Amino acid sequence: MSIILSIIYLIATITFIVGLKKLGHPDTAKSGNLIAAGGMIAAILGTIFIHDLQVPTIIYVLIGIAILLGSIMGWLIAIKVEMTKMPELVSLFNGFGGASAALIGIVEFGNSDIKTTSTTIIATILSAIVIGAITFSGSLIAWGKLNGSVKSVIKIPQYNIVNNLVIIGIITVATYVVVGNIDTPILLYALLAGGLVYGILFVLPIGGADMPVVISLLNSLTGIAAAITGVLYDNMVMLVGGILVGSAGIILTVAMCKAMNRTLFSVIFGSFTANVGPAGTNKALGSIKSTTASDSAIMMNYATNVVIVPGYGLAVAQAQHVIHELEELLTNKGVIVKYAIHPVAGRMPGHMNVLLAESNVEYSRLVEMEDINPQFNNTDVVLVVGANDVVNPAAHNDPSSPIYGMPILDVENAKHVIVNKRSMKAGYAGIENELFYNSKTSMLFGDAKKVLTDLVAELKNM
Repeated sequence: MSIILSIIYLIATITFIVGLKKLGHPDTAKSGNLIAAGGMIAAILGTIFIHDLQVPTIIYVLIGIAILLGSIMGWLIAIKVEMTKMPELVSLFNGFGGASAALIGIVEFGNSDIKTTSTTIIATILSAIVIGAITFSGSLIAWGKLNGSVKSVIKIPQYNIVNNLVIIGIITVATYVVVGNIDTPILLYALLAGGLVYGILFVLPIGGADMPVVISLLNSLTGIAAAITGVLYDNMVMLVGGILVGSAGIILTVAMCKAMNRTLFSVIFGSFTANVGPAGTNKALGSIKSTTASDSAIMMNYATNVVIVPGYGLAVAQAQHVIHELEELLTNKGVIVKYAIHPVAGRMPGHMNVLLAESNVEYSRLVEMEDINPQFNNTDVVLVVGANDVVNPAAHNDPSSPIYGMPILDVENAKHVIVNKRSMKAGYAGIENELFYNSKTSMLFGDAKKVLTDLVAELKNM
């Protein structure tokens, strides 16, 4: 490797680290993303044009075509994707990263002489294939769950036994290939198929409420696969980039589990299930109380403190701009407005932060769960828009509930609670919400964008 290429890789590595650091705050996230992207572009160009291999011109042409097509497709998808589809896009891109690692492993296995190549390298190649395959198929299932084409929870008979048998089979075959120096394509593709099957079995039974954790974990696996391919090619940029993605994914996965009071083991080997009764007729909880946009506007107009709790329903309705208008209107009337952000609200980590940032909501108004919970006792009105499981008091009150022990936003402590939902349908966890039956809660039914627009219109007339 030339000294120039080494310097380029060093600079690229530094840009990755700086970019990752800047992604930690909305004010610097855009510049951080551009800095890291610039480093990646430099690394790609350096790898293509400054290397020790002699390759035909046609290879450069093919590489150029691939980069051009990939760039155009990625750009078109990125500019057209709606915020509601962002979690799906993350899962899809993540899956492609895993597929790339698996393909690289297959190519390297074919180019290696098993009889003379070290067992460490062969084990590394097989790891790239298996982990990449798991990430690819698992991410596609996660993508299907997020867009609704795959059922949220699919129960597989004897799930743990089947899954364990598959992974044991994969490990056994891989060990046989490595130890025995077996150069058989059939076994290689058997490992690839096993990884694909395991990825599917891994994600299918996991409930939608656990998807933020699953996305983080799959993202981490993609990073690990990228790091492995970096080892194969002795490429420091791929290695460092993969390590950064893998470690960040693991940290985020642990944080998501902590936010749900769940262990990673329980997420992987369990799922949210519950029997939900007919809407609004749960005798044990009581009855619900409906309200109107006019009454809700009056309540918020004369409040001193208002806390808004955004959820996935806000994203589905694409109502982030309207809710910002509502916030500004209340602020101009002297009302103190804050947003309560639960770590796993939405369908991916940080979903609500990104959604509200798109509508230019001031970052200082976003308050994390640990900081906002003590303030609910002094809050006049809480407006819950499209959130469900993250405000369900059953997490505190019902030991039999599958979300029992999960940290939630304690909105039931506020003086008044207004909940906007389309209907009384259960949330993604599939369980009844005790908050809806609280005597302080009023249900404001309807599409979030229309309801918020009506609230804005009512407030403007006051």
